[in-house]
Formats: sequence, structure tokens, C-alpha cells
Amino acid sequence: MPIFTSAEYMAILLSLKVSVVATLVSLPFGFAAAYLMTFRQFRGKVALDVAVNLPLTLPPVVIGYILLLLLGQKGFIGQHLLQPLGITLIFTWKAAVIATAVVGFPLMVRSIRLGMESVDERLIQAARTLGAGWLDTIVTVIIPLSFRGIVAGAALMFARGLGEFGATIVVAGNIPGVTQTIPLAIYEYTSSPDGDRMALALCLVSVLLSVVVLLLHEYLNRRIAKAD
Repeated sequence: MPIFTSAEYMAILLSLKVSVVATLVSLPFGFAAAYLMTFRQFRGKVALDVAVNLPLTLPPVVIGYILLLLLGQKGFIGQHLLQPLGITLIFTWKAAVIATAVVGFPLMVRSIRLGMESVDERLIQAARTLGAGWLDTIVTVIIPLSFRGIVAGAALMFARGLGEFGATIVVAGNIPGVTQTIPLAIYEYTSSPDGDRMALALCLVSVLLSVVVLLLHEYLNRRIAKAD
């Protein structure tokens, strides 16, 4: 097993950082999208469904390029919203967070939506009959009863973030110590003549992190099931 340098440790830490931040930032939006698609009827619901699930069918490189066009200096968001505020996203770790969030968002929404669809609507109607508003209903009925789906969605987003490559390399680049995550570091080592051992070592780290996430997810599911 080769000895990791500071660059490898930075890639590991950055992967964890990007995945955690992307998961936390996406969770409220994922919950809101799942709620609308499950409990609300409105015009444009099909369009919302398509927009949410579109990243599942697009190649990650295409997603990264679209983000690059939108967030770059000449892009609509970058030129008109970010530049006046002095904000730069492209080729920073924040761009990696955005790419990870966009690519993993459909997985999160699908899991949360499955959890919400398992909620008995009679309980929601009973809460409203007792005078609970929509926010009280969400906090006291929907969130507790769909919590397993929320946990599953967060776990999927986090795990997907650990493996994100295509969109990240386009919109954030592969800058060691700045935007280089584990997949990007593996790609760099596989492209060098003497990088096989380090690439394999990082692959093992990636597998270990994924196994830990899955075990933690299973543990939380069992705890939630016992609490129910």
C-alpha cells in the first residue's frame, strides 16, 4: 500500500466535504420537490417531474457543460447575478458542490417521494381536521412518517457525491488541493505511467467510504424501524 501524500489526503477530505455540503444544501429543495410531486396537484407538475429526473438521463459531462455555460463569466447567471456580487464559482470547490447536487438530486427526490407516498393520507386529513396548518402537518405527520425515505435520499446523495466525476471535472476542473476529489485523483493517476498503485489505493478508500455509508444507512433504518 503506497503512502499517501498531502494531495491524496486533500482529495479524500474534499470528497467528503463536497458530498456533505451538497447533501445538506439539496435536502430542503429535495423535500420541497418531493412534497409538491406527492401531495399537490397543479399545472406544470409533469414538467417539474421531467426537470427533476432529467439529470438521471443526461450524461454527467453534459450537465457539467450546461452548468459551465450558466455559471461562467459569460453565462446568464454568472454575468448578471454572480459577477456584480463578486462571486466566482467556476473552478472552485463550490462548483463541485453544485455539480454533485444537480447530478444526485433526482436520487434524493425519488427516495423522499417513496417515503411520502407510504404516508396514509387519512392521517393527514385527520391532522387538518384537528386544526393543523400545512406546516404543522408537515412537521408532525409527514416528516416523521417519511423519515426513512429522507434518510435514504440523503444517503444516496452522499454516496453519489463520492463517485461524481463527469460534471465535476467540466465545471470545477481537476486542481489538486482545490477541486480534485477522489475520482479525479484516480483519473489523474491512471493517466500517469507510475500511478497504478496510488490509483488502486484511492479506489480502496472509495470502496471503504461507500461501505461505511451503506452500513450507516442500514443501521439508521433499523433504529427508525425499532422506534416505529
